[in-house]
Amino acid sequence: MKTYLPWSADLALGIPEIDNQHQLLVAMINRIYDALIHKAPREEAGCLLQELVDYTAVHFALEESLFRITDYPGYDTHKALHEHLKQQVMDTHRRFADGQMNLDLQLMAFLRSWLEDHINGEDRAYVPHMMNTGIRLKDDSRGWLERFLNSMGRKAIA
Repeated sequence: MKTYLPWSADLALGIPEIDNQHQLLVAMINRIYDALIHKAPREEAGCLLQELVDYTAVHFALEESLFRITDYPGYDTHKALHEHLKQQVMDTHRRFADGQMNLDLQLMAFLRSWLEDHINGEDRAYVPHMMNTGIRLKDDSRGWLERFLNSMGRKAIA
């Protein structure tokens, strides 16, 4: 079966942890699509949408913490956009849970454009700032927590 939203180099920002989280969001959207194709029970689809809502909040919180750590000048604007996007996905889940909408191709198109447009627009805009503030791209296998703790003279918990 064809993947609804394939991960591609066009979606990669070159920041491993962010790319990994974006891949998880892509995978969640693909699982929602699989639920549509396989006519999964409404309750199962609702759980998948809730998982997307929850993980979106986690992902946005990570990005926002990186913005604060690196003093990103677009922080306020990007955070406001995150709030709007979170509200959109929460409203979608609520309308689905209330029976006001169904799992259909229109919903899938919204989720796809919601993620692709954000990654390729607003997220791509912060990459130069991250590079200029010393966040290494692709070649750094250490995680953010380890690098943060090491910068403070501490070791990450194994």
